[in-house]
Amino acid sequence: MRLLPIHTVLPGMKLGRKIYSEEGLVLLAEGVELTQALINRLGKYGVDFIYVADPRTEDIEIPQLLSEETRYKAISEIRNSFRKMMDRSIKNKTAGFIEIGKKFGEIMNLIINDLSSHKDAMIMLTNISVMDDYLYQHSLNVCIYSTVLGMAHGYNRNELMTLGLGSLLHDIGKTQIPYELLRKNAQLTDDEYTCMKKHTEYGFKLLKDEPNIPLLSAHCAFQHHERLNGSGYPRGIHGEDIHEYAKWIGLVDSYDAMTTHRVYRKAMLPHQAMEIIYAGTGSLFEKKKIELFRDKIAIYPLGINVTLSTGEVGTVVSLNPIFPQRPIIRVLQSAEGKQLSAPTDVDLSSKLSVMITAVNG
Repeated sequence: MRLLPIHTVLPGMKLGRKIYSEEGLVLLAEGVELTQALINRLGKYGVDFIYVADPRTEDIEIPQLLSEETRYKAISEIRNSFRKMMDRSIKNKTAGFIEIGKKFGEIMNLIINDLSSHKDAMIMLTNISVMDDYLYQHSLNVCIYSTVLGMAHGYNRNELMTLGLGSLLHDIGKTQIPYELLRKNAQLTDDEYTCMKKHTEYGFKLLKDEPNIPLLSAHCAFQHHERLNGSGYPRGIHGEDIHEYAKWIGLVDSYDAMTTHRVYRKAMLPHQAMEIIYAGTGSLFEKKKIELFRDKIAIYPLGINVTLSTGEVGTVVSLNPIFPQRPIIRVLQSAEGKQLSAPTDVDLSSKLSVMITAVNG
């Protein structure tokens, strides 16, 4: 299959990977023939990229880090719990409720179990082919990224539970922000941004006294927008004053925000987001954390179309865990623009003179 920007998808192409609804249910199955109406609808609901079937790349397998059952349970619990908190906030009632710690603890156990079966897998974009409210899917994405990095870093299960709960609930304070502000389809004004920043304090207050939620998880909600140089919020703390878990979450929160469709802008591709992350090395984010993230993230997702320095165009068919920036490319089009009937694979880790010069997104 190939990963195509939604604006390049043509009627008659067949879907290569499931599309999930807001509830985490399968909305469109693999093999569905796409019509212009379906393509338009997907674009309208924020799906910027989809996988389409292609006989030349039918051997590409996209790893599923979470089972469908775990993904559905996680999204459902995030959605239901966050909506209850939003409703309580609107009605000026106490937002916390005792069930949250137990329910999200059960979800985290499922997530850790699933991810433990894919310890060597590189992190693919987790938001492709999802039609969902940004807040719910973003919470799950950040949890997946953070937990994978925690495993690679060597945290034990108890530490992963604390980090995972902190990442899964890092944005829970946004349930106390006016909904129209969360859904605004333009950049926030200074006053609106000041209001939005309060979600970190709201999140800490919601979580700090919850049974079965570690206090460190509450501090993740409080500190995930703090930065090494003190430029973050809510307290503008520096370096070692920021907890390790909050540093991991702050890094992947920024990455996922950039690579996810927002109502006011299109999603960036992974390599574009990573360039911005790199620019913050030592000032916003710790170098060692960025390096581990770099080694675990697929900056060129499987199925994405790229142009090589030779002028040839191809598709990423295999990832290189040692050199993520040099995957295996299946060349589908010659430098002269001719579609090849017998595509060839080029391993960029052994052809050092050939480089990716553009991602055709």
